[in-house]
Amino acid sequence: MNKLGRNDLCWCKSGRKYKKCHSDFDARLEEFMHRGAIVPPRSIIKNQEQIQGIRESGKINIAILDYVSGNIKEGITTEQIDQWVYEQTVKNHAVPAPLNFEGFPKSVCTSVNDQVCHGIPSPDVVLRQGDIVNVDVSTIYNGYFSDSSRMFCIGQVPEEKKRLVEVTRKSLDVGLKQVKPWGFLGDMGQAIHDFAKENGYTVVKEIGGHGVGLEFHEEPWVSYVSKRGTEMLMVPGMVFTIEPMINMGSDEIFTDEEDGWTVYTEDGQPSAQWEIQVLVTEEGYEILAY
Repeated sequence: MNKLGRNDLCWCKSGRKYKKCHSDFDARLEEFMHRGAIVPPRSIIKNQEQIQGIRESGKINIAILDYVSGNIKEGITTEQIDQWVYEQTVKNHAVPAPLNFEGFPKSVCTSVNDQVCHGIPSPDVVLRQGDIVNVDVSTIYNGYFSDSSRMFCIGQVPEEKKRLVEVTRKSLDVGLKQVKPWGFLGDMGQAIHDFAKENGYTVVKEIGGHGVGLEFHEEPWVSYVSKRGTEMLMVPGMVFTIEPMINMGSDEIFTDEEDGWTVYTEDGQPSAQWEIQVLVTEEGYEILAY
């Protein structure tokens, strides 16, 4: 860390003197560093202006998912969902973050049944009664990024698939109880993993959450098979996603070689995922997109 004088302007660009802003914060970080903890770099600590920008982006992200929620039904193609997301995003003077990101060809990810994540919308994929589908929306508004996803049950869904969706949703609440300043990401990761296992499910190891706000993907990478007291320290101003991918069967997965994006369960069993975007605050957390 660059050392600042107490009367210098704070590194967070708040316009306040360092002694009145992040001086005590940095001292506490140094204590954790000396204990061997992984501490967040300054580049991912958001100031109030940035947090407000991310909030505004999150409002649009939520509104887009609300629109999908009000219109999704049996007989809809995933291509139609992509069109809705694009239209609603542009209508709000925003940009769909996935579109052309590292070559991804669509504005949203739609992952059906045994697709774990990164499903590419297609006119050939028609939602049928009994399907479960994850719709993952990410938005850029005034340069700020938001990211969240929801699961949808199409028509009458078998009880075992409905339970998977419900348990995965509840796992977010279990994880959120562990999101607090000066705790560790591993506290949250283990809580979610234990909850999933208790309910007879497995958690995907290779894919996790991520920091987000000024970029689509920032530090830290967020695991849901981690251990308490490990991974990066959570501090006020950090923004990241909680998005466990929970499988009904094995945790083994593979990526479609043809499209290079869609991730499937190895055993063909269903997978579910919910995603929220969270800010660590002085008191606990604030959900920015859900």
